[in-house]
Amino acid sequence: MSDLRLTKLAQLLVRHCVSVRPGDRVGIMPRGSIASALPLQAEIVREVLKSGGQPHPYVIPNLADEFDYIFYSAAADTQLQRPDRVNELVTKEFDCDIVILCETNTRRLSHIDSERQVLWARAQADLTHLYLERAAKRELRWVLTAYPTSAYAQDAEMSLEEYEDFTYSSMLADTDDPISAWEAIARKQKALVEWLGAKKTVQVKGEHVDLSFSIEGRTFISCDGHLNMPDGEIFTGPVEDSVNGWLASTYPAIKYGIDVGQVTFRFENGTIVRADAERNQAHLDKLLATDEGSHRLGEFGIGTNNAIKVFTKNMLFDEKIGGTIHVAAGVGFPETGAKNESAIHWDFLCDMTQGGRITVDGQPFYDSGQFLV
Repeated sequence: MSDLRLTKLAQLLVRHCVSVRPGDRVGIMPRGSIASALPLQAEIVREVLKSGGQPHPYVIPNLADEFDYIFYSAAADTQLQRPDRVNELVTKEFDCDIVILCETNTRRLSHIDSERQVLWARAQADLTHLYLERAAKRELRWVLTAYPTSAYAQDAEMSLEEYEDFTYSSMLADTDDPISAWEAIARKQKALVEWLGAKKTVQVKGEHVDLSFSIEGRTFISCDGHLNMPDGEIFTGPVEDSVNGWLASTYPAIKYGIDVGQVTFRFENGTIVRADAERNQAHLDKLLATDEGSHRLGEFGIGTNNAIKVFTKNMLFDEKIGGTIHVAAGVGFPETGAKNESAIHWDFLCDMTQGGRITVDGQPFYDSGQFLV
């Protein structure tokens, strides 16, 4: 018998997150093990058909557990530098895209040279830009979600059963009516982003951070279950040349399966002028040197999901932790007004619960994980 929470999650993804309409072409991609998330994919296909959409399960080889190690270790540079044709089809022609994180080995690429992954990311940069542009116009409605696997449970230091409970709880898929629950969150967060409208300056101060930047002309977005599941954050794109100060991430940062530990950044006029990793410094340096935009911030976000209380080494969940902020090096989201372009987007997480404060235009906005407006 199927887990009822899985059925509710599929309904949430199809009906709420991407709002499938009759005739929509809907991509369904496992990003990890092709086989591991089949139960969720099957439920999504069922719900898409009920909604009148056309489901298209698909695979991008270098994002699949079964193929990515082979791809990065055996491909010639010329093969790494070609845009993926399946990715191109989805980006240009699909109406909805549901991406499922479902890895069975999160460290399988640990010994792959980071430069090879950077080559592929650069080759997809134009498609990434188009994907975000279409998403900003709601021409392409997408959502990133996760299926509980043993690998994710191990990273979180949980049993698989515990991790399943954690996953579905964070998505509110264990409630009677998940869609209504997320609609209630949307109403609360709408008030926050409306208050932030037309504001100009932000100061973030705490034990692990001292940053200032401009948000003039920028928009805060309320993440209430339409882009990620689980969701729960508000975010914007800082004015690119305005970021000054420093930030020390309070949790390990992981990208392409390589853990660089805690990272300390120093910013001058929007540029990362120093970045120190606890380990694997070369990996951090290579990714920050990907392109012109990879050493600037594309995002500043505040986590609001109080159902997520522990760090699990999965940024889909971790950046939503209530009482945290995060900044992302690399590409910004056009709907915020961000202009920074890059082939990468890498989030770094900072705890704010011990006296961390956010001031907006000189007015107190946030203190120790609590909003003041």
